[in-house]
Amino acid sequence: MQAETAQETMQALVIDRTGEAEELHLAEVQRPLRISDEVLVRVVAASVNPIDVKTRAGRGTSAAIGRYPAVLGHDFAGVVEQVPYAAHPLRPGDRVYGMVRVPRMPGTHAEYTTVSSMSLAPMPASLDFAHAAAVPLAALTAWGAVVDTARVHDGQRVLIHAGAGGVGHFAVQFAAYFGATVTTTASPRNAEFLRALGAHRVVDYTSERFEEVARDQDVVIDLIGNVKDATGTRSLDALRPGGLIVTVPTGSWPTMRDEAKARGIRATGYVVSPDARTLAVITRLIDDGAVRVHLDRVLPLAEGAEAHRLIEAGHVRGKLVLRVAPDPA
Repeated sequence: MQAETAQETMQALVIDRTGEAEELHLAEVQRPLRISDEVLVRVVAASVNPIDVKTRAGRGTSAAIGRYPAVLGHDFAGVVEQVPYAAHPLRPGDRVYGMVRVPRMPGTHAEYTTVSSMSLAPMPASLDFAHAAAVPLAALTAWGAVVDTARVHDGQRVLIHAGAGGVGHFAVQFAAYFGATVTTTASPRNAEFLRALGAHRVVDYTSERFEEVARDQDVVIDLIGNVKDATGTRSLDALRPGGLIVTVPTGSWPTMRDEAKARGIRATGYVVSPDARTLAVITRLIDDGAVRVHLDRVLPLAEGAEAHRLIEAGHVRGKLVLRVAPDPA
């Protein structure tokens, strides 16, 4: 099917240049045109992720921004407006969630977004739009690191850094679901929260050195990187010989593989893929009650700058979500 010909405008949270959180502001921009296999979605809620914050600040994927004003935001929950062809499995009015490739295409912090059919799935029936919007990027990242890359299984010992965060609280649940003994690092206020998600031990990073109390781990899922308190390098001390470290923050530890190899430890990074098939599996786990979604708070789209500041300040439990429109009846 050809691109839709009528291009209307929409309200979006944009930046005109990279910089501080104050660069974010509401603006009227062109609504994206749906082409090829893409679906046009009316966004109801969209989450804010650390990659959005890094990109807005001039790091992250900012080098790939082709033009300004730029709309950020990777994941969303909303309602189908247009589909590629009449017999498409998705229909206008369907409730869906997924991920887009920002900044290759406009982001989700806007009233509408276009997304490949391969990156879009029906929403969990058990979630409202705000909770659903919190899932795709964080849960797919956690699944990719814990399940696809580390292949965590019954009887393994797994250490997850920053377990109370957006990706972390899913990673703890996935590792526990597949039978691992899960240790995670967190502040004391998040200890009970993480135990309720399946963590067997919570290491208080403010008073304990995790490498001293969590030894001989089979897998480390590092969601912090080596930029803070040498978390990555210290993680090598927590792993058994032949163990595996999966580091998610890209570019935080250029010498990771060499350092790990010298210690007889396997090491890899991980970059999320917006795969609707995996998202459908996660949907079933959510609807079965095996996985929970935690929202720290929901803010209106106009307060996107505040959401960025909260993430930069740290200590967000679970996810932050922007409300774009009221839940449809």
